[in-house]
Amino acid sequence: MRRLGHAVALLGGAVRAALEPVGRGARFTGSAVAAARDLRGWLPHLSAQARSLGVESLPIGMFIALFTGIVLALLASYSVGDLVPPYFVGTLVQKTVVLELAPVLTGLALAGRVGANIAAELGTMRVTEQVDALETLTFDPLSYLVVPRVVASAAMFPIVVGTAMLVGLVSGWGASLVLLDLSTPQFLKGVRLFFEPFDVRYGLVKSASFGAAVALIGCRAGLTTTGGAQGVGRSATQAVVISAVMILVLDAFWALVWLTGRTIR
Repeated sequence: MRRLGHAVALLGGAVRAALEPVGRGARFTGSAVAAARDLRGWLPHLSAQARSLGVESLPIGMFIALFTGIVLALLASYSVGDLVPPYFVGTLVQKTVVLELAPVLTGLALAGRVGANIAAELGTMRVTEQVDALETLTFDPLSYLVVPRVVASAAMFPIVVGTAMLVGLVSGWGASLVLLDLSTPQFLKGVRLFFEPFDVRYGLVKSASFGAAVALIGCRAGLTTTGGAQGVGRSATQAVVISAVMILVLDAFWALVWLTGRTIR
């Protein structure tokens, strides 16, 4: 019985240790949502954060989408071969870019740029006691530092991803013309064949959730930084890793919740 009790205690400790970060993250998210009511605290900083986190990330999204569209066109042609009409290349490129690859690949790339940037910036402010100074001056760090970054990230990720969708389709079309000898009418026929406005809406909503998650994770990692310069590095790394995992989790969540419902209907 002692061994059984010890085993149960160990199991309970492991479960508690695994769930404790989830609870802390949920409390941090709830506090950030509550702090959003203080518009005067975060609204003046929104445009600067939108430019830093979103506009400056556009080249990354476009660069990724450029080569993704080319590779997808070649893979689509290789996969279907002579089994289906060649215009199905356009269908496969459109569906995979819009529904999955543009949001996820761009999100993962921005998790590295945006998540690490936020964690390093706020981590440096924490270890140099700038956050403590804000609190001393009666500024709410959540309203002043966290909310504008989360709102800007959630708003700008869909813009970056939408641009990546367009670039991916254009690069896939160019690869089809140059490398696969498809005509423009053939490629466009494939794009239109199974296109639904839902495809774009699904990708943009999913990318907005990615943006909010990346910013929240980066902010929490930065504000809980300890240990000087090494701690800042650990926080940035932690933010990138957790953000990447959360993007994949959210990707599966949206597929289960939204795509499964449409398939059943």
